[in-house]
Amino acid sequence: MTVQSEMKTIAYIAPEIPALSATFVYNEVLGLEGKGFDVVPISVHVPSTLVKEDRVAALASRVHYLYAESILSLLLANVIILFCTPLNFIKILFTVLGDVLRVGLSNRIGLGLLYRFFVASRVAVILKNNKCFHLHAHFAHVPTDIAMYAALLADIPFSFTSHANDLFERGWLLPQKITRSQFAVTISEFNKEYLCSLGGDGEKIHVVRCGVNSDTFAARPFNPCTPPYTIGTLGRMVEKKGFDILLRAAMILHENNVEFELLIAGSGPLEDYLKKLSQQLALDRVVYFVGSLPHKDVPPWLKTLDLFVLPCQKDKNGDMDGIPVVLMEAMLSGIPVVSTKLSGIPELIGHGKEGILAEPKSPESLASAIWRLLDDDALQCKCVGSGVEKVEKEFDAESNIKKIIKLFEKGT
Repeated sequence: MTVQSEMKTIAYIAPEIPALSATFVYNEVLGLEGKGFDVVPISVHVPSTLVKEDRVAALASRVHYLYAESILSLLLANVIILFCTPLNFIKILFTVLGDVLRVGLSNRIGLGLLYRFFVASRVAVILKNNKCFHLHAHFAHVPTDIAMYAALLADIPFSFTSHANDLFERGWLLPQKITRSQFAVTISEFNKEYLCSLGGDGEKIHVVRCGVNSDTFAARPFNPCTPPYTIGTLGRMVEKKGFDILLRAAMILHENNVEFELLIAGSGPLEDYLKKLSQQLALDRVVYFVGSLPHKDVPPWLKTLDLFVLPCQKDKNGDMDGIPVVLMEAMLSGIPVVSTKLSGIPELIGHGKEGILAEPKSPESLASAIWRLLDDDALQCKCVGSGVEKVEKEFDAESNIKKIIKLFEKGT
């Protein structure tokens, strides 16, 4: 008997649900519910940016926001779990103390693990009250810490999906998390190789892409682009997105008399810096900052572009993107794309096949890649066609949700 036919209940935990910066999480939750699952959504934080979509409103109304709960309610949850299963509670507490010793008691990570164990009892109560058969976490850092301890306290299996920042910058206890999990998911072969290099059991690690909805991002008819070109980018304004490199590449194009306008959508901590840099580079007349876009506005906005560019790079802390979903969205929309040779991006974009890849942190390489694609109609046509086919075949949300379901079913 399958999980779907039994209508079992599963819990999902992530940093923010529903978050504009992680649409793939709530889309996965909604997709599972569309397949007959009852999903209990649990969010570490209240989202900093609310998602304004009707279909998400019902989901948002039933999310458990852990860090918004009072200390008293968390303390009560610990008392309940301790009273109900005292031996298991003490056993898990010793597991936590062992983890703290591994990462170091004197740093923020060790102290954070203790607090996340404290919070995990509240999650365990939620799991028991809803009779959840499994707990899945998105992102391998804080959400998986909580999920790991909560699942042990509730005596159910857990799993997690790792992405990028949670591996390369905040990847503590990854081998232990893989060992204790029923299975581990990651979004690229690059990530899987990295996890295995840390000692993770490759048999338990599965590559499941963050997918996109083929119906939402239908490809437009192909038309060769002509000057003045409309170049666009979209993302959170942080170092790893490489928007400063894009501005410097835009300056090179501008100095070489390429006619274009550059639209930068999104917001973030570097927004003021990027606007000042644009002024310093004398790009005021060709660069426009359009602000954050609700996800429902992304498909029509993408179709206004001649080219989509996302110059991802590794930041000073070692963080980098995995395979950005927005690249998939642009490709599925029939937009030529330029990105960089970084992390799992070449698994989505073969250089010269589905798009063009530049060297990270190189304005010259990026400007050359942009011009190569803009100046070659045949290459545009080839990349657009191959890009749509690649995303539909490997990165479709529906097919990847089915892969997740199969992994859940194996444990029942």
